[in-house]
Formats: sequence, structure tokens, C-alpha cells
Amino acid sequence: MRLTAIDRRTFLALAAAAGLTPRSAFAAGAEEALFLTARKNIRAFEVVVLDEAGNERLVIPLEARGHSFAIDRSGRRAVAFARQPGRFAVAFDVDGAVPPQPFAALPDRHFFGHGTFADADRLLIATENDYDGGRGVAGVYDVAAGMRRIGEFATGGLDPHEAVLMPDGRTLCIANGGVLTHPDYGKLELNLDTMAPSIAYVDIATGDLLETAELPRSLHKLAFHHLAVDAFGTVWFGGQYHGPKADRPPLVGRHRRGQAIEMFTGPQDVLRGLSGYIGSVAVDASGTVVATSSPVGGTVAYWDAATGRSLGVTELRDGCGVAPGARDDFRLTNGHGEIVEAGPAAEPEEVRPPGDDIAWDNHLRRVARTS
Repeated sequence: MRLTAIDRRTFLALAAAAGLTPRSAFAAGAEEALFLTARKNIRAFEVVVLDEAGNERLVIPLEARGHSFAIDRSGRRAVAFARQPGRFAVAFDVDGAVPPQPFAALPDRHFFGHGTFADADRLLIATENDYDGGRGVAGVYDVAAGMRRIGEFATGGLDPHEAVLMPDGRTLCIANGGVLTHPDYGKLELNLDTMAPSIAYVDIATGDLLETAELPRSLHKLAFHHLAVDAFGTVWFGGQYHGPKADRPPLVGRHRRGQAIEMFTGPQDVLRGLSGYIGSVAVDASGTVVATSSPVGGTVAYWDAATGRSLGVTELRDGCGVAPGARDDFRLTNGHGEIVEAGPAAEPEEVRPPGDDIAWDNHLRRVARTS
């Protein structure tokens, strides 16, 4: 595959760091829980693999800010994506056994920071912006062919962000934020009056759009960006509101195929603490509790997946990264280098203290490892 300038810089950064990256390759046990995240420190942007104690097991340099990850079913192979509107991605071995492999979006596409493995890990699907065409697409990459891009399909809306594979293994659920952007203007919203967020379901075998779900017109400025699937096969999402700051629309909702979207506000103090912005969504290990984080409000709110009932909050300054914890709780990270374990029935327990030289990025992903 032809290297773009961006991809070449990533390759050179990885090659230059070959003497220290991976910082500590390892052979982890099959039952060990690991966590993936991106960060900025005083030296560089990096991808980090952390163990349960918060220790760094692998560090991979990035040319710019990273966002989230696709993780294969074994938990041993992952892809880190650039933050919107970045064009680079890096495939890597979670155990550090093989060198990282950079690849790039097409010259007229950029990544939205998310993707997922599909088709028994034979394919990688990444949400992308066809910015000259003004449409959202999902790029399809052949894993065995070195992440060669082999096609794309429309996502059914603009601004596709997080995409998750549904339990049937064939249906992709995509959060279309509905915001029109172009890299020439950074992340400037170009269509606030006409934006139309949606939850879309696509057949990955055919690229056919199976179903879309939208909110009433009164909530059309609530961009859907992040998703998680609970134990009941229901999709939960968090919104980012692009209307007046004084408004307090509901930000958290769920959707079941064939039904209307349900929105949940919780108590007014919970809604107020989310400050119009959900940065990440996750479900706990049981799949019955949903966590939604707001780095803007410094709040992580918890919800009962069965009923939508508010279960309380954890206050965490600039807290955004959230993943299932080792127990019936969550692991949280923030922009000040802090890692905590917390949940609706547990006081925050510090795993790693804040550090002035580290800022964890938006997302934290737990690796489910198998033999």
C-alpha cells in the first residue's frame, strides 16, 4: 500500500522508537485483564497498555493525538485510531510480540477515531468522513492483507463516530452524529440548523442499511457519538448537545431494533452535572449497568440497563475514559493522569494517582483475553 505523508511520519516515529518500544514486551496470562488507552505526556502522544495495577506494559508512540481502539476477539490484536480528523491508524500486538503496523486513510477520507473487527476478525471496519462528498462512510480493511482497504459502505448519515458489532456478529450499529465537518475547518460544525443524528444498523456482508432511528426534530442538535451494547442486546448511546448552553436536553438513551429511541434524564442534578456532553459509554462486566462520562462536567453517571433508572454518579475532574472494571464496577481515567475504580455502589478507589506529565485521552478499553 502506498504510504501517505502522514503514514510515513507514523512509520518513522515507530522505527525511531524501536529501541524502547515496546517498552516491556510480555507473555501475559490468559485470564489477565488489560486496558488500552491513548495519552499525551510531556514527550509525545502514545498508546499505552496497562495492567490492573495501572502499570505500563506496552507503550507505542503516535504522531498525534489518538482516540479509541478496535480489539479482536482474542484480545491480542488491536488498532489505535487517530482522533478526528486524523488520517493515521496503528495496528499492534497487545503482548508486544510483533512490531506495530501503521496504515492510513485514503487521501480524501479521515478517521473518526473508532472501528471494530468483524467477520471473524478477517475485516476491520472504520468510521470515516468522505468530506468532499459530504457523507459518512465505513471503510473496510482486509486484516490478513496488512490492513489493505478493500471497500466502503455508506453509514446512513453524517459524522459516523463509534460503531459496534451487534451480538449476531453480522449487524453493525453506527452512531451518526449528524454534524457536517471538513478537515480544512478542523472540527467546526457546518450544518447546525440541518444536522440529523441517527442510530443506523448495517449488514456488514452486503452493506445494506437495515434500519435507522432518529430523535424528534426538537432534539436534532443532540449528536450521537458513543455506543455500548448491554446484556439484553440493547444499544445505549450518549449525546453531545450543540444547542444553547442554557438548555438541558436528555443526553443518554437506548434503542432496540424495531422500536423508538428512549431517552433518560435522571434527576436534575445528574443531568446538570453532565453539562450537555457525554464523552464515553460503557457497560459493566455483567452488562446490566451503563456508565456515561462527561469530562466537561467532571461527572460519570450510572444507569440501570433494564429500566433506565439513574443509579448515581462519581465525580471525577475531566473524567472521560470508562471501561468495565475487574468487579461489578468501572475503571475510570481522566485528563490529569488519574485512574480510579468506581461504581454506583462503590466509593472511588485510586489505582494510579494524578500526574502533571500525563493526560489520558477520551477512551479506555478493557481487553477480554482468551486462551
